[in-house]
Amino acid sequence: MTYGQREYVILDGSYREIARFTAANGYEEDHHEFLITPEDTALITIYSKVPRYLISEGYPVDGNVLDGIAQELDIETGEVLFEWHSLEHVGLDESFTKPYDYFHINSIVVYDEDHLLISSRTTCTVYKIERKTGEIVWRLGGKKSDFEMGPGARTIFQHDVRRQRDGTMTIFDNGNVNRVEQSRSIVVEIDEDIMSASLAREYTHPDKLRSATQGNTQVLPNGNVLVGWGSAPVFSEFDHDGRLLFSAAYPTESESYRAFRFPWSGQPTDDPTIAAELGAEDEVKIYASWNGATEVAIWQVLAGATPDRLEPLASAPVRASRA
Repeated sequence: MTYGQREYVILDGSYREIARFTAANGYEEDHHEFLITPEDTALITIYSKVPRYLISEGYPVDGNVLDGIAQELDIETGEVLFEWHSLEHVGLDESFTKPYDYFHINSIVVYDEDHLLISSRTTCTVYKIERKTGEIVWRLGGKKSDFEMGPGARTIFQHDVRRQRDGTMTIFDNGNVNRVEQSRSIVVEIDEDIMSASLAREYTHPDKLRSATQGNTQVLPNGNVLVGWGSAPVFSEFDHDGRLLFSAAYPTESESYRAFRFPWSGQPTDDPTIAAELGAEDEVKIYASWNGATEVAIWQVLAGATPDRLEPLASAPVRASRA
């Protein structure tokens, strides 16, 4: 389980930089979450080392514990609008791992106007957080779940918790890969009146993929579900009822933290790159590239005695790059 520091960069459809920022209050940003909210703020994650002796006398004074921090930032100004620390609200005893990476925050999403959902991999818990005070409203799963968990609704070492428009939650359930047959993407229905959680649907790959880390679920506008299988280098699309529609693989040495499917039209502002190579018998090969231009389907070569007397000479389809 790793974490790392990055800047956050937002580009427009022509790949021009709109914003660039980092975590605030002296912390180093992390790559596990970067979500732009409906209010045009940014939700980010932070891993901050805290000396263990400052947390509990029951642990040795040498070594550290990672505090899982969520920040909500104003993208334009960098102002901190909200900051939440796992060590202020979640005890080390909730974790299923050794104290150092006891929380492992890996996703944040808006639950509603007043609340956020925070996923902790190593406590196997989803936390509903009061957006103003930071107080925990409830825990879903884990050692101290406030919900009665129905069959199949409990997750282990999960990633990418998202609340959907119909009120359900999608979760990528990695599972303990040493014990489970396969990882899965699940849809969970929760009833906050009677505090129960039930499994509505699950999506599994026919190859019984097991993903030790990473992974995500994206519900598409037509109701289909795209699943990124994380450390298993595969992404798949299912229909609503779980029928596999397609599946594709990256090279075996690759991994993908999250996979998404979106319409995208890239309009780069720079010019195409062209090169010519003279071969045998005065044959000329033309090479062309326009990185990021998604609307180009065919390259056409024009030739003539002068620039104002050009005529089509040859054409070739654009070759899409392959993962």
